[in-house]
Amino acid sequence: MADKTPTEKSEAAFAKRIDPTKDDLSNEQTFFIRQVELAQWKKKTTHLRGRNVATGLAIGAIVMGIYGYTFYSVSQEKIMDELDEEAKVARLKRPKTGAN
Repeated sequence: MADKTPTEKSEAAFAKRIDPTKDDLSNEQTFFIRQVELAQWKKKTTHLRGRNVATGLAIGAIVMGIYGYTFYSVSQEKIMDELDEEAKVARLKRPKTGAN
């Protein structure tokens, strides 16, 4: 192989690209093409499934983190307690006139 010059042609046959929509193919050829495409899809789906699981777990972890942080921050807030205290103080300071 290394001793051949670029002008010499090798005897190896190369695959010819075909367009199944334009070329007239026999039933065996279309069946073979479908088999090859199915094999390629099966090969790709195992790789994609792993990535989809990892992405789903990452998104789930982010959602649960936000959910947990929200509950934690709401439980730490004393705003409603402070407002209730201010309302009690305001009720005690207002004049007692018999109306409300």
